[in-house]
Amino acid sequence: MKELLEEERPYEKCGRFGAKSLTDIELLAVLLRSGTKGGNVLETAKKILYPSGREGGLTRLPSYSQDALMKIPGIGKVKAIQILCLCEMARRIAKEKAKEPLSFDRPETIASYYMEDMRHLKQEELKFLMLNTKSKLLGETRISKGTVNMSVISPRELFIEALQKDAVSIILLHNHPSGDPEPSREDILVTKKIAKAGELIGITLMDHIIIGDQSYVSLAEKGWV
Repeated sequence: MKELLEEERPYEKCGRFGAKSLTDIELLAVLLRSGTKGGNVLETAKKILYPSGREGGLTRLPSYSQDALMKIPGIGKVKAIQILCLCEMARRIAKEKAKEPLSFDRPETIASYYMEDMRHLKQEELKFLMLNTKSKLLGETRISKGTVNMSVISPRELFIEALQKDAVSIILLHNHPSGDPEPSREDILVTKKIAKAGELIGITLMDHIIIGDQSYVSLAEKGWV
């Protein structure tokens, strides 16, 4: 195993020059602290961030499960949990940063607030946001998981909950695991059917926002709501 020179060690480099001087691999290496018998900590960090050799980076981390991390040589249960906790901290920081000022009548701020929660999901999830007369959030619920399809979505059940919370408007929000937020035909059909149902009882569908990978599409901005 090649030993790292002191100036090559990420922990020492961080102490001398600050965290901003570290590469993504070096940042992860500081957290890992040690490598394996056959390789140093930088090599272990590289295997995690760039498993295929080229594609990857820090955005790869949230896609790992604990079991998947533990299959990587040098990563045991403790290190796997540390990495998962780091990802959760990053997600919460991003969400808190997006929280203020949060206006539920602006698609960009809504998308920013939910981005870290939803862009790494491996399945489609559809959320239902309920708002009052001042566009403040009264509550949210997950309608479906796995697909956005009218066959598994009941407008009646949605609006019963909205009426119970005295909501005057609603927003639909879901993710595309592919990372491409462009709406499908089914997305548009779901939007139109729920909007029409809401009109009958005086609850307005303000928007249907689709979350991609660091991108979003507002169906209201597209003129489909």
